Amino acid sequence: MYTDLREFIAEVEKLGALRRVMDADPHIELGGITEVAAGMPECPALLFDRIKGYPAGFRIFTNATTSPQRAALALGLDPTLRPLDALKAWMAKRQTLKLHEPVTVKNAAFLENSVSGDAVDMRRLPAPVWHTKDGGPYIGSGSVVIMRDPESGWINASIYRVQVHGRNKVTVQFDHQGRHGAIIARKYWDAGKSCPLAIVNGMDPALFIAGFEYLAAGQSEYAFAGAIKDRPVEVIAGPKTGLPLPAHAEIILEGELLPPAQETLPEGPFGEFTGYYAADKRPCPVMRVDAIHHRNAPILLGSPPMKPPRFHFGLPFRAAGIWSNLEMAGVTDVVGVWQHVAQLMTVVSLKQRYAGHAKRAGLIAAANSYMGRLVVVVDEDVDPSDINDVMWAITTRCEPAEQIDIVRDAWSSALDPRIPEEAKRRGVTSHSKAVIEAVKPFPWIDKYPPTSALTQDEARAIADKWGKVLKG
Repeated sequence: MYTDLREFIAEVEKLGALRRVMDADPHIELGGITEVAAGMPECPALLFDRIKGYPAGFRIFTNATTSPQRAALALGLDPTLRPLDALKAWMAKRQTLKLHEPVTVKNAAFLENSVSGDAVDMRRLPAPVWHTKDGGPYIGSGSVVIMRDPESGWINASIYRVQVHGRNKVTVQFDHQGRHGAIIARKYWDAGKSCPLAIVNGMDPALFIAGFEYLAAGQSEYAFAGAIKDRPVEVIAGPKTGLPLPAHAEIILEGELLPPAQETLPEGPFGEFTGYYAADKRPCPVMRVDAIHHRNAPILLGSPPMKPPRFHFGLPFRAAGIWSNLEMAGVTDVVGVWQHVAQLMTVVSLKQRYAGHAKRAGLIAAANSYMGRLVVVVDEDVDPSDINDVMWAITTRCEPAEQIDIVRDAWSSALDPRIPEEAKRRGVTSHSKAVIEAVKPFPWIDKYPPTSALTQDEARAIADKWGKVLKG
């Protein structure tokens, strides 16, 4: 399995899924190219070079894991698996992961180039303005922020967005005060201290995935990344902060997050994964960048939020969590769970065994669907990962007057563009959810007109035998 981002890129190129883009402008154009590519049927990964205004060799890699194929590759799974099979394989692997604590090494690739103090200049690194109305350049759209809890020594390595504000200042946006990074920083600030931290830009995909996982306090993203790769992540103590930093990373910033009482800067706005701007500029903690380290010809990992259905990951990890929730609740015969529209629509496929089976599954899925307004339950002959198959079920099996329920005051977020701003100011972060039973009516399921389509197993057999011919 890959050791670093460069080896992952090489594996992507072997799959024929990499496109090299030269001479793009980092101001809006590079982000636009990323979004258009993410919406293409083949959804290629992009490696930008000769970026306008920067030396050749300073590169940006985007759409790293936006396809099911590359998401599977990043997880150490067979990239030729069908999407739903890949998600099943990840669920099985997730249940048997063996954590590997990081190991300390003596040398690090990112120390090939280091500057500190007055020599620090963030403007030397390509940081795109990803969306047309973004408040500035963001080097951190897929960056891991490394922090140490001052009480327990626990190392947190989570994804937060990072905006560049000149030569040696960036802001780190925690999105809400319950995030582990915000809690750790507050402990330093309450003691009258700045918070040491490092920002990793260009880590391998396993650490990128770990940074997005909602691990419990005290759990190690490094150990989780090591579990994905089945070997420890190699780290080295940062020259400025002493924090354990991934030795094979591309670009690392070291410094201190200043107490808000000392300084804040206006952060944002920034395009969100819903395809909207959730908020205007607001004060944000400032990191004073004391040192920049980078490899020769460094590669920034860019993962900007984009208009759905484009999303960071080609496999819906939260769908796997909902699948597990259903099984733990005793809901039997779940064939698959998938999420569409950047995880805002959840689909559950099951084999109905009793009246109310589909309703039970739909309500449990709704309770665990973050921000999603639509939950659809389909029969076992419908592939939940195929939106066309799902819509066929909705339009031919759902009687709206009988098979749609509305759940009110359900789980959403301040990022929800449909919640009025005045309601958000009152602390309202809930909405309603529609549970759609797009299933054959159980009382007369045996009398429902038979489908003329191939079964999923029949279709798979045809695809396995004739797929290469059909694809040319």
